[in-house]
Amino acid sequence: MKDTIAAIATASGKAGIAIVRISGEKAFRVLADCFRTASGTPLLPGRLRYGHVTDADGGFLDEAMAVCMQAPNSYTREDVAEIQCHGGSINGERVLKRVLEAGARPALPGEFTRRAFENGRIDLSQAEAVMALIGADSQAAARAAQRQMAGGVSRLVDRACEGLLSMLALIEAGNDYPEEIEEEATLSQLLPMLKDVEKELGSSLNEKWAHILRSGASAVLCGRPNTGKSSLMNAILESERAIVTDIPGTTRDTLSEYLEIDGLRVTITDTAGQRDALDPVEQMGIEKARRAEDAADLVIIVLDASCPLGEEDKKLLARADERCLVLLNKSDLPAVPQPELMGLPVLKVSAKTGEGLQALRECIRDRLSGPASDEALLTGERQIALCREALSLVRRSRKALEAGCPADIASVDLQGALEALWSMVGRNVRESVIDQVFSTFCVGK
Repeated sequence: MKDTIAAIATASGKAGIAIVRISGEKAFRVLADCFRTASGTPLLPGRLRYGHVTDADGGFLDEAMAVCMQAPNSYTREDVAEIQCHGGSINGERVLKRVLEAGARPALPGEFTRRAFENGRIDLSQAEAVMALIGADSQAAARAAQRQMAGGVSRLVDRACEGLLSMLALIEAGNDYPEEIEEEATLSQLLPMLKDVEKELGSSLNEKWAHILRSGASAVLCGRPNTGKSSLMNAILESERAIVTDIPGTTRDTLSEYLEIDGLRVTITDTAGQRDALDPVEQMGIEKARRAEDAADLVIIVLDASCPLGEEDKKLLARADERCLVLLNKSDLPAVPQPELMGLPVLKVSAKTGEGLQALRECIRDRLSGPASDEALLTGERQIALCREALSLVRRSRKALEAGCPADIASVDLQGALEALWSMVGRNVRESVIDQVFSTFCVGK
């Protein structure tokens, strides 16, 4: 933590700019050794200046801009310097090599953000949010990471820990002054407080939505042959992606494509038409369709609105659950009554004319979106596991008190819940946990 470190902070490959970041007590000295302003005047903190990167003998290496950020007003709360040189892996590496020759050492993965954590600028949940933002592949995931960087998880932990500490203090006071504080009075205060913390932690756990934010949602089009699944796939994507013919069984494999609906990343999968097939290749496609259906977040059952329900339709509807939505496709043709839809949500669409497609996109968004208010919703697997542990201990404490156990027995679980929550933001956390978190970071961050 005392070394001066350096790394390329931008992605590798061809680019207009590569940024070499330097952090540590010798950052300004290192920069001064390898960068000269064009005017010859010294660099001032907070001022971006034009100049040249030079080699050890003062020779020209690259045209660049440089800036100094004085502690504690920097990302790491240390002195930080950055050189903005021309991009490309070769040129960036040349400038980095010169910076290392001037007295810095190569940064480890995540070391800049780890220093920001160690120096108290961010907590552990905010540090994890940095990597979540870098890895976000949808607007929804990026927004969730930004909320966490702004302290959404930290505020949840602070509120819950404040409640737990108040309860532990109440129990301790009852133990120290049993003559003044009756156990029944303590219990009457503890139970409502426990329920409040339990509710707070429970509301932050939505593991399905957390998985969707991390990995995207999946929606599967299923149905018997020739209901128009492939045509619908093309219409939703606004691209001729799936092969469409009037021959039953044309689609024999799953076909998946990504799209973004109001910031939510969704994988749409077209599947083989489900029927009793004799062709072994078609049978394999139907089996893959059923596996995709089982794993999907949203199952879209496509029916032909111009035909009565067939046996294959009825089998699909009989297997339907809360993930399912029914599409009556071919609404441009004369409709036939469909009385046996199992009370499922129904939309009328036409892949041919585009009728109902906007309503379908909105329905997909609504069915796969998270809670309306998700400021403190947990998305990281480590955070979810710790919150689940804390919630279990709080719930066990409440049940123990309701069963008549002494308050000091419940305090053991309350202490455990407090430690689990502290670990979420990096308080009282073991060095091995910190190492594990920052090992997933990229170099330069």
